[in-house]
Amino acid sequence: MKARTDKDYSNLRPWQQQLHQIIFGYDTFGGKLFDVLLLIIILLSVLAVMLESVSSITVQYGPQLRIIEWGFTILFSIEYLGRIVSSPLKRKYILSFMGIIDLLAILPAFISIFVAGAQTLLVIRLVRLIRVFRILKLSRYMRGANMLRRALYESRHKIIVFFGSVIIIVVVVGTLMYLIEHGQNGFSSIPRSIYWAIVTITTVGYGDIAPATVLGQTIASLLMIIGYAIIAVPTGIITSEMVSSNKKSTKIKCDQCGALEHSGHAQFCNKCGSKLPNN
Repeated sequence: MKARTDKDYSNLRPWQQQLHQIIFGYDTFGGKLFDVLLLIIILLSVLAVMLESVSSITVQYGPQLRIIEWGFTILFSIEYLGRIVSSPLKRKYILSFMGIIDLLAILPAFISIFVAGAQTLLVIRLVRLIRVFRILKLSRYMRGANMLRRALYESRHKIIVFFGSVIIIVVVVGTLMYLIEHGQNGFSSIPRSIYWAIVTITTVGYGDIAPATVLGQTIASLLMIIGYAIIAVPTGIITSEMVSSNKKSTKIKCDQCGALEHSGHAQFCNKCGSKLPNN
C-alpha cells in the first residue's frame, strides 16, 4: 500500500483543499496574501506584548492591551485549528517544528489565566517569522544559513574543547582569586569569584567586584589580556570550517539547466541529472 504524502489531498474535502491552498500555499495570490497578513499580525501581537512590559503604558492602557492580546490569541487559535483541519497529514503537522511553534504561540495566553506573567512568553511568536523565507523565496539566504549550520556542525568538537578549556580557566582563576583576596572585596565565595572571572575574561567588566591586592590585580590584568585572545578563537574556528566547506564546492555550470555550485567530484547535475562538462 502506497503511503500518503503531505501533497496528497485525496483524503480532504473540497473546502479543506481550498483552505489548504490558502493556509499552506505560497505560490497563489490567496496564499501569499494570507502569509503577508499573518506576518503583519505576528509583528503587531509581539509589539503589544512588549508595550505591556512598560509600566507607564500598562498603567494607562493595560486593559486595552490585554483585550488586543486576547484578540490576537483568538486569531492564532483559529489559524492553528485551520492548519490542522486542512492538513492531509495532521499528526505530521502537529509534531513538526513549525506545528509546535504555532501551538506555543497561543499556549502562554491560556497559561496566563492560571500563572500571572506567562503572557510575556508570547514573544515566541517571532519565531513564526521564519515563514518570511518561504514567502519571499529567499533561497540564497537559506543557502548561507545552511553553510553556517554545516560549519558549526563540523567544528563542534573544536568548539566543545575550547569552551571546556575556558570553563577550566575561569574555575581555577576564580578559586585563586577567592584565596588571594581572602574572601574580601566582593570575592565572598568561590562561585561569586568564578562569576568575576567570567565577566573579566569576556572583557565585559561590570565593575561590581574588583581585586584590591597587588597579586589579585596582576592576575586580573593577565586574565583580561587572555580574554582578548580567547574572543577570536571561536570566530577563527567557524571561519576556517566555512572556508574549507566553500572550497569543496566549485561553480561547474550545467549545460542543460544552467545550475551552478556542484561539488568538485560531481559528474551529474544535482538539479536536472544531466552529465556535467569537464568531468
